[in-house]
Amino acid sequence: MPTVVSSTTIIGLEVHVELATRRKMFSAAPSPAHREFAEAPPNTLLDPVVLGLPGALPVMNRAAVEMAMLVGLALGGKVAPVTRWDRKNYFYPDMPKAYQISQYDQPLCVGGLVEVPAADAKGFPDLDAPATRVRIVRAHLEEDAGKLLHEAPGGGVMEGSILDLNRAGAALLEIVTEPDFRSAEQVVLFAKLLRATCRFLGVTEGVMQQGHVRFEPNINCELTLDDGRTVRTPIVEVKNLNSFKAVRGAIEHEAREQPRRWMDDGRVMGPGTKTTRGWDDARAVTFIQRGKEDAHDYRYFPDPDLPPLTIDDAWREKVAARLGELPLDRLRRYVTRSGLPTKEAFALIEERDTCLFYEAVAAGLIALGMEEGRAGKVAANWVLGACAARANERGAQPHEVGIKPTTLAALGKLREDGRLNNQGTETLFARLCDAPTQAAPATDALAAVEHLAGELGVLVVRDDAAMAAWVREVLDANPKVVEDVRGGKAAAVGRLVGEVMKRAGGKADAKAVREALLAAIGIREPS
Repeated sequence: MPTVVSSTTIIGLEVHVELATRRKMFSAAPSPAHREFAEAPPNTLLDPVVLGLPGALPVMNRAAVEMAMLVGLALGGKVAPVTRWDRKNYFYPDMPKAYQISQYDQPLCVGGLVEVPAADAKGFPDLDAPATRVRIVRAHLEEDAGKLLHEAPGGGVMEGSILDLNRAGAALLEIVTEPDFRSAEQVVLFAKLLRATCRFLGVTEGVMQQGHVRFEPNINCELTLDDGRTVRTPIVEVKNLNSFKAVRGAIEHEAREQPRRWMDDGRVMGPGTKTTRGWDDARAVTFIQRGKEDAHDYRYFPDPDLPPLTIDDAWREKVAARLGELPLDRLRRYVTRSGLPTKEAFALIEERDTCLFYEAVAAGLIALGMEEGRAGKVAANWVLGACAARANERGAQPHEVGIKPTTLAALGKLREDGRLNNQGTETLFARLCDAPTQAAPATDALAAVEHLAGELGVLVVRDDAAMAAWVREVLDANPKVVEDVRGGKAAAVGRLVGEVMKRAGGKADAKAVREALLAAIGIREPS
């Protein structure tokens, strides 16, 4: 039998996004994908439509349609002028009606193209490397299934299974790509950007652990054999992955295993060969679930209870006006115009409210006269530094620490101008978080923060003549340390800074003191 010389992994992706509507897709029952009902007890978010009771008729959720349109447009797709609802027939215990209302040959959104940046060694976008063009096949609406649990809460063993139908009927957006990915890194970065986009558009809470976003990679390999032939292995669809770690692990596992499986059984891609597999996170392997049905196996037919949906230009344009600047475009702007490292820019776009908080802080700094690029850097340092640290201690997000954006901008401006030292900055930041001020224009916030700093006694004393005298005294009293500094021992200047700070009663800015000392010694540090 021929042997495998090389293997190329080919990956397409299906993504299921639970839309954060208050009501389910075709019924008035509350949706668990909405934060108000996320903690509802099992089997309490039900009504006759969800349970498929005789005489119960579905009614389309307009908000879900508009959310799906938003995502489709964000992915570069087109909204269909007419879309239809179909019944996808299959029976599982988590589908009370024994069919799912979905879309088959006339989906809501068709086409699209996303330029996915290359991933660097740590998985962050590399904007300087060639991007991957990922084609979008479709984005269609359907209703979610319920949840089957095969072990007791807490991991205990059960003789049977238990069923929670809260999720059944929730509005679900399925996004399907062409098989344009060639590595797990590409898929994971696309998945992260897609989740960030959906959260930024406000269409999903995006909590992976609650199944709000689920990924299903379709993976096979093109094998080059030692006799010159190429063959393709059967496609494997790995179901319901709800972490980026699982997406990466499943793809990498299949990329390793499929050439070996072909050597064992010689099976190649073709009708009826596709299988679905699950992911065992503990053992980091996929496992067989079932043979995958083809489209005709589901016996699609138009839903007789739901009329076709017509979307005119006015409706489509009204929805498109809500798009705004998308996360990837913001990331590029932060990197190119503010000079942020890509890792920091990526951290800012992952959480919508934190991102908007950051932009408000940067806008406040600009209003106080700071240059745009510098304002972006200073704002990022505060949001990802002090705010993130305080938020982490409290189990919150950086925008939730209590301080208003313009107040934080005022604090950042005082620190940037040397009006506060490190200790004073920490004291004032904590006070402003614990006793938040009212939202105010940046100039008013600056006056208020400066007044509070004066009351707390943390404003830096700015007396150039006194500073020059202290510097001269310290240099004259420490000639050996001065020679060490001139000899290249940069750390020695710390002793001199400490001596000047003592003379200033701790109310000088250590950075300004260091600069004054080095200038007096005759050393100029690179800017």
